[in-house]
Amino acid sequence: MGRSIKFDRAVAVEACMNEFWLNGYEACSVKALSEKLGITRSSFYNAFGSRQDLFLETLDLYATKTPDQVLNHAESAHSVLRLLNDFFADVCRFRASDPKARGCLVINSVSELAAVDEELGENLQSMVLENVSRFERLLDLAVAKGELQHINVHEKALALQSLLMGVSVLSKVLTSEQELLAIVRQTLTGLFPSN
Repeated sequence: MGRSIKFDRAVAVEACMNEFWLNGYEACSVKALSEKLGITRSSFYNAFGSRQDLFLETLDLYATKTPDQVLNHAESAHSVLRLLNDFFADVCRFRASDPKARGCLVINSVSELAAVDEELGENLQSMVLENVSRFERLLDLAVAKGELQHINVHEKALALQSLLMGVSVLSKVLTSEQELLAIVRQTLTGLFPSN
């Protein structure tokens, strides 16, 4: 009887996340992912269900590795606007420090899949729209704290999401943290001129 191959599922999910992030969903077939992991296709299906299920799991893992987590604890921040500035600075640092200039897995996937894969497209759309809602909650908090007044919260939240997506895409070709930060500063000054 042959020895069973040791398989660390968490390590495998992270390896697949990096493959999707670097190469995109369509380029990562079950065959290619199985070979990368050193397992058979049947083992792949037994471990992950489907490529689509695995991809969704990698998106969950990716969310734990990005600077976004700080935005979930805004209530404890002294200043919401300072939190937003710090967050975008962290995004610029995170993107510029990636030697492979992969950009953002979610935004890359939106560009690749939103119009061509109904189920994954809906999941990705929901992720982006939830982020817009998170920006709205942050801006509502800034208004409540007196940091902002007389703003259209929804429009500003959309602009913040657009900035986040833009920096993520631009970082694939513009790898200077200082240049990415310059874009962020210009945009945030335009959005919140008196703050």
